[in-house]
Amino acid sequence: MSDAREQILNTLRRGLQRGPVAGERRAELEARLAHPPRNVIPARALCPHFEQVDLFMRMARNAAATVDPVTHPADVPVAVSAFLDCEGLPAERVIMAPDPELAALPWTLHIERRAAVDGDKTSVSLAFAGIAETGTLVLLSGPHSPTTLNFLPDTHIVVLRADRIVGAYEDAWDLLRARGQGMPRTVNFITGPSRSADIEQTVQMGAHGPLRLHVVLVGG
Repeated sequence: MSDAREQILNTLRRGLQRGPVAGERRAELEARLAHPPRNVIPARALCPHFEQVDLFMRMARNAAATVDPVTHPADVPVAVSAFLDCEGLPAERVIMAPDPELAALPWTLHIERRAAVDGDKTSVSLAFAGIAETGTLVLLSGPHSPTTLNFLPDTHIVVLRADRIVGAYEDAWDLLRARGQGMPRTVNFITGPSRSADIEQTVQMGAHGPLRLHVVLVGG
C-alpha cells in the first residue's frame, strides 16, 4: 500500500474514531470483495447478445448520443471524418487517447495523441465496454485513456466494439474484474452528452462536459 493511500485511510479512521478493521469483520469484508453480490438486473437487459447491441444503440440515441455502426476497425477513421464533416466541426486538430488499438487504425486526420486540455474541440477515446440497459459507455482511466478526454472537449467521439457490449451494469463490473489488473483509478460511466436542468428546469446541453457524444460501434 502506498504512503499516500495509508495517510488517507488513517485520516478516515481518526474521523470514525476507530482503528483498522480486523478479525471476523475483516474476513467478512474480504469475502464480499472477492465475491461481490449481484444487484437487481432489469428484464430488458436479459436478452441475447445481438438484442443487447440493438438495445444499446436505441438507449444511447434516446439519451441524445449519436451512433454509427461500422463493420471493421479500419472503417473507424472514415466514420470519424464523416461525422466531423457532417456536423461542420474542425478536423485539423483531433485529440486522441494514446491507445495502441486506436493508434493502429489508418487515420488521415491530424491527430494529437495526448490528454485533453481546456480549449480542445474534439477528442476520440476507446470504450472499455457498453451497457445495453441504459446505452451507457464505460471508460477507464490510465496512461492510454486520460480522463480529460471524456470531459473537456465540446465533442467526444467514442469507439466501442460490439463484442464489448453487455446487458447490465453488473455484467460490466464482472468484465472489469475479469481483467485481472485490479481497479483503475477512475471508472467513468457516460450516458449521452453532458446536460443540466438546474436553471428553471430548462435542459442545457454541454453544462458540465461535451455538447456532443458520438459512438462509432465496430462490428455492430
